[in-house]
Amino acid sequence: MTQHSRYLVTASGGEEIDLTYAKELRSNNLFPFGLHNYAIYQTPEGQFVKGTNTGNLNLMLDRYEVIEETAARGYAHPHQRVEEE
Repeated sequence: MTQHSRYLVTASGGEEIDLTYAKELRSNNLFPFGLHNYAIYQTPEGQFVKGTNTGNLNLMLDRYEVIEETAARGYAHPHQRVEEE
């Protein structure tokens, strides 16, 4: 069996969530990091988690919240990465 580092996050409600084996449904993990970064996860237990970036240039995702399945599957991120010319 493959050894994994655990991917534990704390949701906005204070709940600790294990995303180690969660399935990423969609994401935008483009560098440099910023408001355009997000990820939607489904845990093996059927929980849906949205990870976003609050403007932190050092981390891809720094805020997590548990959301309903319909919100997860229909999520449209409000921010786009701006290309500098």
